[in-house]
Amino acid sequence: MKRVFSGVQPTGNLHIGNYLGALKQFVELQEDHECIYCVVDMHSITVPQDPKELKQHTLDIAALYMAVGVDPKKSIIFAQSTVPGHAELNWILTCNSYTGELSRMTQYKQKSHGAESAPTGLFMYPVLMAADILLYDTDIVPVGNDQKQHIELTRDLAIRVNNKYGETFVVPEGRFMKAGARVMALDDPTAKMSKSAPNEMSRISLLDEPSKIKKAIMRSTTDSDGVIRFDIDNKPGISNLLSIYSAFSGKTIEQLEKDYEGSGYGQFKKDLVEVTVDALSPIRERFLEIRGSQELIDAMKNGTERANAIAEPVIKRVKDRFGLGI
Repeated sequence: MKRVFSGVQPTGNLHIGNYLGALKQFVELQEDHECIYCVVDMHSITVPQDPKELKQHTLDIAALYMAVGVDPKKSIIFAQSTVPGHAELNWILTCNSYTGELSRMTQYKQKSHGAESAPTGLFMYPVLMAADILLYDTDIVPVGNDQKQHIELTRDLAIRVNNKYGETFVVPEGRFMKAGARVMALDDPTAKMSKSAPNEMSRISLLDEPSKIKKAIMRSTTDSDGVIRFDIDNKPGISNLLSIYSAFSGKTIEQLEKDYEGSGYGQFKKDLVEVTVDALSPIRERFLEIRGSQELIDAMKNGTERANAIAEPVIKRVKDRFGLGI
């Protein structure tokens, strides 16, 4: 089976965009791939974190992995910082990367806001991401479209090392988000849904109460013509809601347009509330069952052991190629 690696930062409650774009893929892939799903806590410290909150958020994300259907018997679930190979390979790759290629990273430009000086970790973030992937001889990396540049850098670094030192790394392929999985903000359908947006009504988080889900959907931005039709350019709000409805109901957008022909936005939104609550309630219930359990701790400890068992031979191979160690 081909090996899959992906990771999520422990920065608070995930929203439906994270679920439809990434976590749902995680569950699908584990059926016929060897899957490694990491909570990338080392990535999160590129910005200041409260240590106690960071530990809690790490457990939250691992519990959410399991709550959405990632099976720790089929997949490996662990925290990045518990496998030393991530930091070790990061340094080796750092010595084989260039400031020019890193300074061209779009996300770095965005997050540093064009400042003359920015945290070094933010600048080096893509190299650590490359180390995460290459450490496990990864074949496939399921990520959002905004990570394409980072996957290309990972491939470039792998090929560069292979050309210079002989076959050292598997060169991975990105598996990018399906076209319909891009979920936009409910208050501004021209912007991507974000867990850091100041307006809580802009998103639906996986652990939201039904009352919060209802409020967010009923207040969502649409338009004034009242026609339920998918048209991203002219009707971004209703198009976003149709995408969400389709993803959670399994119905095609064409079928939904037919079902709601002649209906107003009010009834459509009420039905969308019901469909979304039905989809997310089992996730929330399972999360609450797992979160404080020994089952979660055992799954992560077992995941760390299994991840290390894969990573250690790769690190040894890399060191041998570079002439490191005795």
